[in-house]
Amino acid sequence: MAYEDQTFSRSGPSHLTAVDWSNLNHKRSVLASLVQGVYTLQHDQRHNRKYPYALAHPWWDSFNFQVYQRLVDNNDGSIFGVVFRLLSSCHQTGGPPQYVIAFRGTIMKPENWEEDVKLNVKVVLNRIQKSNRFRTALEAATQAIQIEHKCVWLVGHSLGSSLALAVGREIVKKFKVRLETYLFNPPFISLPIERIKNNKVKTGIRYLTSFVTAGLTQLTAAAAVAVTTETSKKDYFAMLSTWVPYVFINRADPICSEYAGYFKNRESMEAIGAGKIVRIATKRSVLSMFSSHEPLHLLPCAHITLNVTAATRFKEAHGICKEWLKFKEAHGIDQWWRRDLKVECKQYQYK
Repeated sequence: MAYEDQTFSRSGPSHLTAVDWSNLNHKRSVLASLVQGVYTLQHDQRHNRKYPYALAHPWWDSFNFQVYQRLVDNNDGSIFGVVFRLLSSCHQTGGPPQYVIAFRGTIMKPENWEEDVKLNVKVVLNRIQKSNRFRTALEAATQAIQIEHKCVWLVGHSLGSSLALAVGREIVKKFKVRLETYLFNPPFISLPIERIKNNKVKTGIRYLTSFVTAGLTQLTAAAAVAVTTETSKKDYFAMLSTWVPYVFINRADPICSEYAGYFKNRESMEAIGAGKIVRIATKRSVLSMFSSHEPLHLLPCAHITLNVTAATRFKEAHGICKEWLKFKEAHGIDQWWRRDLKVECKQYQYK
């Protein structure tokens, strides 16, 4: 990321001088800025930038937050998250959070890429709970909710969204506390069916996948009856149904675009009377059937925000460069505080 992208006065939402926390547009802009602050804090550390040359602090100072705790990876010493604390609610209305725990995504730099890529692999294999970052993040969240659980929010981007999602789910399970959670471009571990332009083909693939998943789930469940433990009998998916994370996606981003199709498929299958099938299939992925871990990316409920703003950065580019710029814009955290952002929102409930 170039220095100008890390500079709040040049690329941040500096126009947002008074925050209304009841306004989703304001919340989205501020929370995305806090995540950018985590990215920039790691870049400051990498380049040994100290105050007044450090670039990170305006990303939270501008909204009256301070760094309460840095979350550091035990293996490479990188900053992967920050616990922010609100200093006061002056110039802010609508019930602001007292603590925001923010997680950055992958940084492909020499000091970071190895541990970040390892964690991405764990996300794909549904084993992020086995990482030291998850344990560190969960401990920080647990400490925060012991202080003020009603005002602790989770937020992440990309890989950081998977971490926020894993922590939020675990907090629900362990403490029955549902933290307000914001997930920017969260990875959906599936083929990007949403990118298929033919709607009939796209719908057909989703229906077929749901029926196959439901059938395999029933077979594996029957085979596992003899070894089922009391813990595994619990329907954690249903338990999570009162927790509604905010999920921000871009249809042009293959990493997160399938969230749109996942929820639409549930809705359309309910409409044709295949509710029982979809209620089984919506909890499981084919990959998760070969793992003892639940698929973290599958959610019972979510408030989906879809970015429908026209892309702008690749009109003069060609070939591989054009595709890279399209992906960078569709997956970037900076899209979520754009003043010209146009979105479509819908909340999905699990029946």
